[in-house]
Amino acid sequence: MTDSRTAASPVFTDAFGRQITYLRLSVTDRCNLRCHYCMPEGMTFLPKEMLLSYEEMLRLVGILAGNGVEKVRITGGEPFVRREVLGFLTELKNIDGLGKRYVTTNGVVPDKVFAHLPDLALSGVNLSLDSLDRARFARITRRDRLGQVLAFMDRVLDLGIPLKINVVVMSGQNEADLIPLANLTRELPVTVRFIEEMPFNGNQKQAAPVPWHYRRIEEYLGKTFPGLVRQPQLTGSTELLYRIPGHRGEVGIIAGYSRTFCGTCNRLRVNARGEMRTCLYGKKVLDLRRLMRSGADDAAIAGAIAAAVAGRFADGWSAQQDRDRRQPHNPSMSVIGG
Repeated sequence: MTDSRTAASPVFTDAFGRQITYLRLSVTDRCNLRCHYCMPEGMTFLPKEMLLSYEEMLRLVGILAGNGVEKVRITGGEPFVRREVLGFLTELKNIDGLGKRYVTTNGVVPDKVFAHLPDLALSGVNLSLDSLDRARFARITRRDRLGQVLAFMDRVLDLGIPLKINVVVMSGQNEADLIPLANLTRELPVTVRFIEEMPFNGNQKQAAPVPWHYRRIEEYLGKTFPGLVRQPQLTGSTELLYRIPGHRGEVGIIAGYSRTFCGTCNRLRVNARGEMRTCLYGKKVLDLRRLMRSGADDAAIAGAIAAAVAGRFADGWSAQQDRDRRQPHNPSMSVIGG
């Protein structure tokens, strides 16, 4: 693919000096699980013509890569349920300036994904796994697929692809799984990350503060692993990382509800229909599908993105307050883009 740099500014930077270097791109709103904190039953999914095409997504990633974005994470829904997604992931390797390509998945994937994983040259995989207990897994996801998820985890590790396991901590649901999941790091070179539950389940009710906030998770882990050592936090990172003496891997905590990391946020989020958000908690700020299909050239699209980034709020609390004035309910994560 040819150089995708545009006549726009070489980087996208907001009013607080935060440079955008990371894109989270959802390729579908569909999923083969029904986790209650992400996707309610009875969802109405988008028809194909309302989704960004792969060609449009490659063009968008090229524009962003030409303006300082170095990392892309492909999400959903579940990205591997979209047809021909393996070809799209392969094409991402050809975009100039894009050095890091990741996928977030639930691990319930077609057999052909197993065969083609080595060809994708992924920088890493994030695997959603909220329980190691079959009954609890089925209750949370509304599907009995734990065996498939664990088989996918083994495949990723066998290939030497860096793996992070994402665990949403839910009161009354999976507290009993925190220590067993953390213990995966004893023998496996994985990072197990415990995530505060966020209010994106598609219901009309605003969520109360989460009982399992990041400080409580840290305290809980520390009681079982008294040698827990916190690592320096990288700029732009959402995770607090910890080493457990004698363990190969690490554990992490993501304060997704508490929003402790907003000050160094470096990411944009684009959902499957091409709606861009500059904050997970904010409203959509740009319709990229409409812009591309209206005939806008790359420079115009880059300029629109730059203008949207310049208007970013200081943090997720301010972005949510602005969104709530127009949309006083919680969209589902599958619609926002995971």
